[in-house]
Amino acid sequence: MNGTGAVWSASFLLLALLISILASYTMFNFTGNLRRKNNQFRVFWLLGGAFVFGIGMWVKHFVGILAEGEPIFITWSMPVALLFTIFFSLMAFVMLTFHNVIRYRLLVGSLILGFGVTFMNYFSVLGQPIRAPVVEPSLLVLSLLFLFSGTYASLWLSELSAERFTWLASLVLGFSVFVEQLLGSKALQIEYLSPFYGASVDKMNQDINLLTLIIGLGMLLLLVSTLFTWYIDKRMNQMDERYKLLVENSLDTIAIFKRDKWVFVNAAGLRMFEAEEPSELLGASIFAFLRPEDHEAVRERMHNLVITGNSGPLEQEWYTLKGKMLNTEIVELMTTLENEPAIQVIIRDISERKKNEELLINSEKLYVAGQLAAGIAHEIRNPLTSLKGFLQLLASGRKDSGTYYDIMKSELTRIEGIVSEMLMLSKPQVYDLSYHDVRSSMRETVTLLETQAILHSIMIETDFGPDPLWVYGVENQVKQVFINVIKNAIEAMVDGGAIRVRMRRVDDTVQIRISDEGPGIEETQLSKMGQPFYTTKDKGTGLGLMVSYKIVDNHQGSIRVDSELGSGTTFVITFPFRYPEASSIKKSG
Repeated sequence: MNGTGAVWSASFLLLALLISILASYTMFNFTGNLRRKNNQFRVFWLLGGAFVFGIGMWVKHFVGILAEGEPIFITWSMPVALLFTIFFSLMAFVMLTFHNVIRYRLLVGSLILGFGVTFMNYFSVLGQPIRAPVVEPSLLVLSLLFLFSGTYASLWLSELSAERFTWLASLVLGFSVFVEQLLGSKALQIEYLSPFYGASVDKMNQDINLLTLIIGLGMLLLLVSTLFTWYIDKRMNQMDERYKLLVENSLDTIAIFKRDKWVFVNAAGLRMFEAEEPSELLGASIFAFLRPEDHEAVRERMHNLVITGNSGPLEQEWYTLKGKMLNTEIVELMTTLENEPAIQVIIRDISERKKNEELLINSEKLYVAGQLAAGIAHEIRNPLTSLKGFLQLLASGRKDSGTYYDIMKSELTRIEGIVSEMLMLSKPQVYDLSYHDVRSSMRETVTLLETQAILHSIMIETDFGPDPLWVYGVENQVKQVFINVIKNAIEAMVDGGAIRVRMRRVDDTVQIRISDEGPGIEETQLSKMGQPFYTTKDKGTGLGLMVSYKIVDNHQGSIRVDSELGSGTTFVITFPFRYPEASSIKKSG
């Protein structure tokens, strides 16, 4: 090459090599953060790594030219080369994130990154005021082979998680791009058009001063970026350590699923699923621990996480390794693991809570049954009196015994129906999920409570609407909600009046409005409705409404209470409308 100095400067060469290694290390620190579980700064790591590497290669290139003693002219090719190098670096790093998507992602990524470095070296030189260069093919091919092999090796090393591999990858990549520039400068025989390109000495000095400023700023930016990534990496490692301690010592199961398989589970998860070693769970399909009837719903929910980002808390049943059934509450979060989409779940065992809820429900049902005993006794006494009278008539030898038998049979059927409703309240709860028309449940509830209402001078007015109101759930539990609300309304209306029940389908929901003419409820009391042991009654337990709220919530419904002092209270109970298959219909109204 022809230039102002033909002597290589060892100090400039060493500086160029250090810049290459430092830029590579900083870049690998940026892109290495993509492996973290909390990857909300993904774009920042990608852009930061590409920008730092591009700046580093840019500064290294001009320091290397200074080491060769070649002239440098400030031309348009310099910023263009920088921008293209940053762009190709970014494309290479994005390519590396496609785990299990692109088969040869490391090879393709190294080719793109190597092309970006090569573009920087040759485009910047060819943008200078030169004649057509003479190319030495063997040296050119050797430099490119050295660069691409070194780039591939460095990217492969960067995939390994230990810190020493990051340093080794930086050394390999930095040395490769440094040697490629040295060999490439020998592969091109360049003749400049004019030492000054028609410019004055002052212009040359200005260009040199500007180049010195650019190199200085680039070195400063590279150093600041290195310190920044070191600080961020240190802070994130501290956060990761705290997160790890939190996960390992959590009483709840914290696990990560990837492609429907367990890839991580904490100690609490091993205990919950009765596993001795993590290997008993890791790699196994999560569907092996779920009920077959839940598989489709779980798949759909996990697929929707890509859009929603999270779901829950919701209830889910699991099997342990020993076949034990677990009732759990789970929260699902979309995350990434090793640059791949993954799902993090928090699982809490609520088996004991479910048992306690069932005990509360049964306890409340017995309590309700006891309160209804007086009204039911009165209701049964009437048909018993009729039966006794007809038996006396039959004993006296009266005729028309056939008519008597029909009336007696009707009265016995009436008693049987009342007793059946009592048994429904007192027997242990069986979770028999079915499609049923809630109008039928409300009719049976009104029949059961009508006598108690009459004893309190209360009329129950009903409007069930013209269309079936299908709900999927436990019919006895839904009926218990109606009993609790209407019974509370009866007890609140000490001066008598009317209770109005209106049932309608509203969009995709079933809406039940139960209104009374009682004294109403204060605003401060409304906010506490449904809390355990909170009641406005002198002898109440507060469990009735709590159980009712829980039952409605388990059926994906809601309860809203509107009240005005002196005007009464309205309970608005809403369930999802679930139209059944023909074979699943239990009863219609």
